[in-house]
Amino acid sequence: MAYLLAFAPWIAFAVVPGSAWTWAALAALAISVFGVVRQTRAGLPLDAQIIAIGSAAYFAALTVLAFADPHTALHAYTPALASGALGLIGLGSLAVREPFTLGIAKQEMPREAWDHPAFLRVNVVITAVWTASFVIGAVALAFLAHSSVALRSTVQVAAFVVPMVFTGRYVAAARARAQEADDATPAAAAA
Repeated sequence: MAYLLAFAPWIAFAVVPGSAWTWAALAALAISVFGVVRQTRAGLPLDAQIIAIGSAAYFAALTVLAFADPHTALHAYTPALASGALGLIGLGSLAVREPFTLGIAKQEMPREAWDHPAFLRVNVVITAVWTASFVIGAVALAFLAHSSVALRSTVQVAAFVVPMVFTGRYVAAARARAQEADDATPAAAAA
């Protein structure tokens, strides 16, 4: 689950109490930058780091805001802004036909699968589900900005868990369909 590492800065930011949000933003920025540098040095291509690079940009902006105006009214909306930023990253990656899951999936799949239309389609669907979950989460969190921490946390967790569960199930189903197609090909050729 390489994509979970891409979300490490977001998770770190989410678990730090809101009263320390300036330091949480800085820590998330440091984790983001460290992750991009480490993964780039390890040879991970940039297309597999779309979330990580977008995260670094978001947390750089948030860190500047947090230290420039720690009492900004936007602080209450940082969970919504975070989900919204992830949604924008997802939408942008879909708009340029480079779903953010594609580079990650290429690390786990053989090279010969990369050009298969089904491989791209699976990644478009998965990225679209993650993006929709982030956008829905952003809207819900904006409305819940002044509600209980427990309710906001539940929405934040759901915005990650729902697409994570979907991804696991959808990939398993796609692999099963591909295996069935591969198994049927020799039988059709022999007939």
